Amino acid sequence: MGDENWIMVRKPTVADLWNPCSMVSQCSISRPLKVIFNEPANYWTDALPLGNGRLGAMIWGGVASELIQLNEDTLWTGVPGDYTNPNAPNALSEVRTLVDSGEYVKATAAAAELVGNPADVYQLLGDIKLEFDDSHLNYSKETYRRELDLDNATVRVKYNVDGIEFTREHFASNPDQVIVTKISGSKPGSLSFTVYLDSKLEHYCKMNGKSQVIMEGHCPEKRIPPQVYADDNPKGIQFSAILDLQISEANGMIHILDDIKLRVEGSDWAILLLVASSSFDGPFTKPSDSKKDPNSDSLCALKSIRNLSYVDLYARHLDDYQNLFHRVSLQLSKSSRYISCPKQNQDDRVSTAERIKSFQMDEDPYLVELLFQFGRYLLISSSRPGTQVANLQGIWNKDLEPKWDSAPHLNINLEMNYWPSLPCNLSECQEPLFDFLGSLSVNGHKTAKVNYEASGWVVHHKSDIWAKSSADAGDVDWALWPMGGAWLCVHLWEHYIYTMDIDFLKDKAYPLLEGCGFFLLDWLIEGQRGYLETNPSTSPEHDFIAPDGNRASVSYSSTMDMAIIKEVFSVILSAAEVLDKNDDDLVKRVHTAQSRLSPTKIAKDGSIMEWAQDFQDPDVHHRHLSHLFGLFPGHTLTIETTPDLCKAAEYTLHKRGEEGPGWSTMWKAALWARLGNSEHSYRMVKHLICFVDPEHEEAFKGGIYSNLFAAHPPFQIDANFGFTAAVANMLVQSTLGDLYLLPALPRDKWANGCVEGLMAAGGVRVNICWKEGNLHQVGISLKNQNSLKSLRLHYKETMAPVNLSCERMYTYNGQLDCVNTCSFLYN
Repeated sequence: MGDENWIMVRKPTVADLWNPCSMVSQCSISRPLKVIFNEPANYWTDALPLGNGRLGAMIWGGVASELIQLNEDTLWTGVPGDYTNPNAPNALSEVRTLVDSGEYVKATAAAAELVGNPADVYQLLGDIKLEFDDSHLNYSKETYRRELDLDNATVRVKYNVDGIEFTREHFASNPDQVIVTKISGSKPGSLSFTVYLDSKLEHYCKMNGKSQVIMEGHCPEKRIPPQVYADDNPKGIQFSAILDLQISEANGMIHILDDIKLRVEGSDWAILLLVASSSFDGPFTKPSDSKKDPNSDSLCALKSIRNLSYVDLYARHLDDYQNLFHRVSLQLSKSSRYISCPKQNQDDRVSTAERIKSFQMDEDPYLVELLFQFGRYLLISSSRPGTQVANLQGIWNKDLEPKWDSAPHLNINLEMNYWPSLPCNLSECQEPLFDFLGSLSVNGHKTAKVNYEASGWVVHHKSDIWAKSSADAGDVDWALWPMGGAWLCVHLWEHYIYTMDIDFLKDKAYPLLEGCGFFLLDWLIEGQRGYLETNPSTSPEHDFIAPDGNRASVSYSSTMDMAIIKEVFSVILSAAEVLDKNDDDLVKRVHTAQSRLSPTKIAKDGSIMEWAQDFQDPDVHHRHLSHLFGLFPGHTLTIETTPDLCKAAEYTLHKRGEEGPGWSTMWKAALWARLGNSEHSYRMVKHLICFVDPEHEEAFKGGIYSNLFAAHPPFQIDANFGFTAAVANMLVQSTLGDLYLLPALPRDKWANGCVEGLMAAGGVRVNICWKEGNLHQVGISLKNQNSLKSLRLHYKETMAPVNLSCERMYTYNGQLDCVNTCSFLYN
């Protein structure tokens, strides 16, 4: 037989093998994942975000004049700091004495001596400004369209002027580290505009040849920008941004205006390439000592893409981005009794803002899909290997003094940023968190030694690009909280159990866990009540009524302190088991200490006690859910092992109420999901999808803006990430031995659905299809290279033990009977 008669057939992929015959998968596939506007942005929260992890842009979509606001993730105020306080040990001793004496108000006042200097502030890069001909003032408003397409991470703007269609296409490329804009007109020679760079930071611009503008500048050395004069020698982080302009060969001219602007006349199209670099050389290097040349780095970045066409750049961008984004799909619909399959593009002109405004009435599942995937999009766009950690605004910021400094807050906000990374199949996006944690441990070792005379390392509630580890300046109730590093350490173990990466556990995770464990062992002291205690202790940002009737925040062994320590100690013991370190001194000490930690208590009213004593709560609707850490994201409170405490947790959530900022709402959604309460988890989802008008926003009320950014208000990105994680937890929950399917599915709201590509502990990939509120089919497979894994599948009251082999897809029906198994090639 000749070779011409042979046909090469590739091994099927996971996607090939998963084809549930679901009504929802057939109908929802036409729904585009787009954030849509029918007019230019009027506010920053109308602009559309782009990012490649390091560089960010907000596209306003103006017609006669366009504004593209730029960010670079290493632009911060300040220099490396000294995060130690040699006077702290004496102050610590005084505070502990006052706490032991029950003098909580005095202890709170004395604890002010333990807080430190303020963290530094995230800055902005600048703007690309475009000015078009006056004819654009009379554009046809009904033709205007601006959209962010999540499927390809591209912003497009279209409109007509005198019968000519003008289009703009923007994307931020991670592989080539460039923000790209293409502008074109449908009529040859119709494109004319002026473009230049600007910034609120101290800067200057100059030309480089005939088609490049260079902007160089610097961040302030101090967090409050001082007046800077021309003869100053600034010591803050330096930056360079270069705008490169290309136009069509057949038509058009480029002119230089005022030595800093580029004018395009009569072109068919134009391409703008924006690259940027800074002198930041790590958290321990002063900007004045940096050997990095931002201008040289930016020029090299442009040189590296000199021979790539627009098509090449876009193809490389898509390949990189879609490799991450396409891992997970979600399709939701209401009951088939009430819906029919929509025609493709039926709602193409309905803006996203209109969908948000109508959600309280129509509860459109499509908007849930969109917001879920928007969270994944934002994580991919703001946190990639090698970048800085996603901050309070991801990477998108317009202010020199952003709210709360746009700094990483470790008492919930930074952790919530990364909640979706593992279940939503974006484990690579978590790498910056672990790089940051490594830097924090270096400074935290000094803080632990000097401030607390303890071994190991410690980090408090707020940090910055310099890996600040000490308590921030400010009120004791939020600044004095040495549990930030410990909470972050929980993410190390979570990363391991989802990826089963033994090298990560051995080389990166365990050394950090060891340092954290040593600090916690030293921080715990013998209490008067027979337990090991933390003293001083606060419940983040919350006060209590002391026995003398006055408000205080400092006591001992808050429930959150104990819950985090229990979680970390459990993680250390589990990691030691995997790494065969059970005989290590640390492990033995942790094992002994673990049994002496005070238990979680139930208050007289049936709720979980927030503090070690049943103090009166002056604000029962407080936004933080700190005392429920053990339920979520922790694992020490579970329905199976601690039913009484879970019942108390449920009452605690009722007591806290449903109001609060976006991140608080999403923490509640995840907590309700962990309790298996689909009704209340969905109520929190619905609570977030409430339109926020920038002109009339109310602080601490939550909601989302027209561009889907979540609101505190103002904008904080944590609730976007929290939403995605909460929805994932409503659909899948897991431990290393158990996989729970649809544990908190709101059956009457999302009666039909299909989710593909979610991850579970053990490196298990999960696809689920359900109909009329009931499980229809589930496909599971191992993503890692383990040859075999045993686990228990759970759906409602049914449990089925299963054994999985690598590179095989297992399909189960609604009764958890295995109906198919076959080999595949992992994609």
